[in-house]
Amino acid sequence: MIKHIVMWKFKENEEEKMKEFLDGLNCLKNIIPEIKNMETGVNINPQNEYNAILISEFETMEDLETYKNHPEHIKVSNLCKSIRIDRQAIDYEV
Repeated sequence: MIKHIVMWKFKENEEEKMKEFLDGLNCLKNIIPEIKNMETGVNINPQNEYNAILISEFETMEDLETYKNHPEHIKVSNLCKSIRIDRQAIDYEV
């Protein structure tokens, strides 16, 4: 099992687009069968630098790559790229 974790820092005053992005990301669970589990969250601690997180699970690295290259994921990702300042990610095997 592969865990894929991503954190984003968004530009100021982009809360509405951030919500649109996270909603779109969550919809991918019903579109991309390689996603075994996915959850997103919005930071509630103002002392933290990052605004939102994704924790997702895939059977293999190949499944993760399929997800990353899926046209629906690319659409959602492009929205994110237009509003983010920074992104950090890690993938690990459990």
